[in-house]
Amino acid sequence: MLCSHSIAHRLSKKLAIFTAIVIGMVSSASWFSVAMMVKQRNLQDLGVRCDLLADILSLEAQNGGETAVLQRLHTDAPMRARTRLEVWRPDGQLFYADATPASMQASEHVRAHEFAIDAPGLPGGQLRARYSVDFTSSAKLGARWAIILSVVTLMAGVVVALGSAWFVRRSLKPLNLLAAQTRAISPRQLDQRLALADPAEELSPWIVQFNALMDRLQQAYGQLEAFNADVAHELRTPLATLIGETEVALSRERSPQALRETLQSNLEEMQRLSALVNDMLFLSQADRGVTARRGAPVSLAGLAAQVSEFHEATLEDAGLALRIEGDATLPVDEPLVKRALSNLLGNATRFAEPGSTVVIAIAPAPEPQQVQVVVQNRGEAIAADHLPRLFDRFFRVDSARCCEDGQHHGLGLAIVAAIARMHAGRTVAESASGTTRVGFTLAT
Repeated sequence: MLCSHSIAHRLSKKLAIFTAIVIGMVSSASWFSVAMMVKQRNLQDLGVRCDLLADILSLEAQNGGETAVLQRLHTDAPMRARTRLEVWRPDGQLFYADATPASMQASEHVRAHEFAIDAPGLPGGQLRARYSVDFTSSAKLGARWAIILSVVTLMAGVVVALGSAWFVRRSLKPLNLLAAQTRAISPRQLDQRLALADPAEELSPWIVQFNALMDRLQQAYGQLEAFNADVAHELRTPLATLIGETEVALSRERSPQALRETLQSNLEEMQRLSALVNDMLFLSQADRGVTARRGAPVSLAGLAAQVSEFHEATLEDAGLALRIEGDATLPVDEPLVKRALSNLLGNATRFAEPGSTVVIAIAPAPEPQQVQVVVQNRGEAIAADHLPRLFDRFFRVDSARCCEDGQHHGLGLAIVAAIARMHAGRTVAESASGTTRVGFTLAT
């Protein structure tokens, strides 16, 4: 089983982590920048203090000698809190040293700067000094800021996680609504469609595609129901005939001649049933995506001529003439194309006006790399609303156009459509001003 997960939870967690990382990086960069600035400022301040001390002590040495320098050092000692000044004579002898503050003894943040003091009134004319400063307060301030920035980063991550979770859940409400609409769809309610008052741009393609899928499913479901009813209707008549004739034959003694006639009639009905079943099996194979087995390129006009020879007697009986116009050479499944042409020609022969001419027209189709084969006849026009269903299984326009001989069960044009699909083509149906054109296209 696949483990499900929450998109809202994942998005909120990832946004929180990403926000925390970004804020943490910015905070770290800010802290290091400020720390470097403070360190630089402290070193500059240390240098300024040393220069000031050097100037003051040099002036005292010039005016009052060693006594004045020592007195000044002792006087200013209380003002040098958290610092320590050490002064040496030129020969290395200690001249003066501040007491070491207790805080400086264990501090890791002491910085020292050594410098020289010009002392004209003292032996050697110069003193060496070292000034040490404890910057623990600056370090503590930096540590406090590091803690504050860390807390701010964590708090920002939490706030973003909560806010993004709320926002994502609110943004995903349309998905929940679509899920509820989907659950409402059932075989009894195939007309239901997905709809949102304000669909997001990302959801619109899914809604359109799902609704288109439901349209196709509803159409297929309706065709399946109609197909089942039509099959039952088509099978009922020959089965009833077989049962009735057999019951009559068995009701009393019959002569061999009468039984022979009954068997012959039953054979005709069974042949009709066999043809119906074979046609249904062929359509089933076509629906499963079987493609035509194309052979060597052949002349479509030549195939049409062969089919016309088979229908020659039927055309003559109906008082019709036949003409083949155009030609094209391409690889096709010859038996299938012949079957499609035979179905179209038989259909046109049944409904053409006596004395008219049936035309088999072969020409390039409007689509690129397609050849169009159309059978045209003069006769009663087909209503425009019937043309889209002309290639449906068991569809008959009306009783006036339906044959009464029982030999045609309404699958001929459906087989034509299947053969066209098997050749990557489509069907053609036009009827206007007494002229009907029905055919199909073939991919080259």
